[in-house]
Amino acid sequence: MTILFVSDLHLHSSRPAVTDCFLRFLADTASQAKALYILGDLFESWIGDDAPGTTGEQVCTALRSFTARGVPCSFMHGNRDFLIGQDFAARSGLTLLPDETIIDLYGERALLMHGDTLCSDDHAYQRYRRIVRSPVVQALYLALPVRARSHIEAQLRSRSTASHGSKPAMLMDVNQQTVAAVMERHGVSLLIHGHTHRPAIHRFDNAQQATATRIVLGDWYEQGSVLRWTPSGPELQHFGLH
Repeated sequence: MTILFVSDLHLHSSRPAVTDCFLRFLADTASQAKALYILGDLFESWIGDDAPGTTGEQVCTALRSFTARGVPCSFMHGNRDFLIGQDFAARSGLTLLPDETIIDLYGERALLMHGDTLCSDDHAYQRYRRIVRSPVVQALYLALPVRARSHIEAQLRSRSTASHGSKPAMLMDVNQQTVAAVMERHGVSLLIHGHTHRPAIHRFDNAQQATATRIVLGDWYEQGSVLRWTPSGPELQHFGLH
């Protein structure tokens, strides 16, 4: 059977076609799978399980129906939706995974990551990440009224968009030394991640002079994107939103 991997859907009320595409994907393609892994940034933003919004509720209902049919679905936080918590996971039927999770893919150990920590040349982002991932900061933020959280989130997204336009492309891609180091630390020769929106299958020699593989998942801005893994191996596929 097929194991599916997706990431970087960035679902949002302003892009209903993408949400509709994902709901069709759950009801059709994914329903025949052995398992589905969502490696972060399912949503464009997430200000707390108590404020999912219309899109969040739609997706929650669809995921609950999907997992109720017996297909396990695992979710790993991304840089946009790291505040998804146990409440949303329980209502959706999701299993929450920590970043840097090892799974078995038909006898091969695979390391799963969202991928933002691999972009280690972007020092400003990595500092920001350490701050917002702090349990204390998150607790203070989630204690604010929904309206205040929405305002803060909008400001952060605006600043993020502006900063991305001025950053060199190399800062927003992975650092190969960081990739090699994290794979060596986990003792794997296969890494699957998202975040960079640059779908590809990269092969390179690791420190042991053996072939290693890094697979990057695609985003869902202009089309749907999925990694299909069967006993024969991986295949990146793209499909239209409509």
